[in-house]
Amino acid sequence: MRLKDKVALVTGGGQGIGKLTALTFAREGARVVIADINMAAAQATAAEIEQADGQAKPVFLDVSRADSVEAAFQALTNWAGGIDILINNAGITRDARMQKMSEEQFDSVISVNLKGVWLCAKAAAPSMIARGGGAIVNTASVVGLYGNFGQTNYVAAKAGVIGMTKTWARELGPSNIRVNAVAPGFTSTEMIATVPDKVLDSVRERTPLRRLGRPEDIANAYLFLSSEDASFITGVTLSVDGGLLF
Repeated sequence: MRLKDKVALVTGGGQGIGKLTALTFAREGARVVIADINMAAAQATAAEIEQADGQAKPVFLDVSRADSVEAAFQALTNWAGGIDILINNAGITRDARMQKMSEEQFDSVISVNLKGVWLCAKAAAPSMIARGGGAIVNTASVVGLYGNFGQTNYVAAKAGVIGMTKTWARELGPSNIRVNAVAPGFTSTEMIATVPDKVLDSVRERTPLRRLGRPEDIANAYLFLSSEDASFITGVTLSVDGGLLF
């Protein structure tokens, strides 16, 4: 019960890595707010947690909109009083080569994957300060470290997340708020469902552990960085990629 009596909000918590993170945190004793633009998915995840005698609240959240973030955090405050852990997990892809990428494709990914992380952290910080500390874990990506063909927007956003993580670790550290990031490698989720098999086979061959990541690999990294086991770790980007980069 490494998160006993903690209140955690997981963005994109209704499916994929976010869902498994919410389930993992609930098993570890946290009260979990499942924030997702897909309210049906958020409700289903919350119901699964409650069936296992955990505590969860589904909340609609469009991380790209300040008014939606404000409403979600108000709902969290009304339900739990405040927040101890923020997992900035929500993200989208809109891939295309740089020359063929539309302005809408670029802007939408930046709005969700970069601006959304900032909006949620900005909303969470005052409550964490009032409660004497907390943990923010942002989702970066290995492509934010080395780039990737056809993902100018996604790479720019994830590289920006890594930079914001370092900055917030400095700004919020004196308030006992730790800020870290996880950089997943290629992970078996809905997001890579459209990636051709030959590309995934190539990734496996280049990965020393010879497999794709599993959602639980990422959820466990979130858990570690959110817990007291990581009480002296901040400003770090942890690659969870099977050795793809080292």
